[in-house]
Amino acid sequence: MKFKNRTVLVTGGNSGIGRAIALRAAAEGARLAICGRDSEKGASTLAELRATGAEAEFFQTNVADEGQAKALVASVLARFGELHVLINNAGAGARRSGIERSDSPGERWRKIVGPNLEGAYYIAAYALPALKAAGGGAIVNISSTATFHGNWGTYGVAKAGLEALTRSLAVEGAPHRIRANAVSPGWIKTDVTKNAAADAGWEKGASLLGRMGAPDEIARAVMFLASDEASFVTGATLIVDGGLTITDYPSLPWLEVAGTWKLFAGTLS
Repeated sequence: MKFKNRTVLVTGGNSGIGRAIALRAAAEGARLAICGRDSEKGASTLAELRATGAEAEFFQTNVADEGQAKALVASVLARFGELHVLINNAGAGARRSGIERSDSPGERWRKIVGPNLEGAYYIAAYALPALKAAGGGAIVNISSTATFHGNWGTYGVAKAGLEALTRSLAVEGAPHRIRANAVSPGWIKTDVTKNAAADAGWEKGASLLGRMGAPDEIARAVMFLASDEASFVTGATLIVDGGLTITDYPSLPWLEVAGTWKLFAGTLS
């Protein structure tokens, strides 16, 4: 029970990867505060958390709104008394950004950068004093391997900014025993992505391991960075993508013809 008597706030904790993080934290004994914009999903996840015996609360919040972000941290402190871990998971990709063809460049920018970067900044800024008051703590920001791929446009830009924010928070928090790290997931099978492909064959190219990742595989990495086991890790980004970003997938058919033994040690042939 690594997080017994510790309060963990998970933004976007009402679905997807955030839900998995909240459930993993509950299994480790944490008190849970989760937030999200969808109150119905929030109520459902809250019921799951309480069914495990965890002390938990849901707060309907749009983290991209500074006033709501400030109120969220205040509400968490009012409910639980202190805050030890912040997981900035809330965000919005192409499917949930609400971007319309008629939107101006500025409107498109705000709809992506707001939930993916500004929200994490607002929550972290208001949470830092609470983490300091608790004697130290941890921040883990959920980035994306989209930072490596230009085809993800402003979403990749926002996530790259989030990783830079992580390093800045690590520097600011260090004197107060506050660590800040990021986890960069690749393709993870959630309600948003599981139907992204027309056939199962697509999933084989989602990672070097021939599959998409599971939300709990991200959750375990997140909780490691949030725990005392990562006490000397700060300012880092942990890529959890099954080898996606190290692999040149278009070359694989050619390598099969050429013979991979010519490039690699061949000890497994």
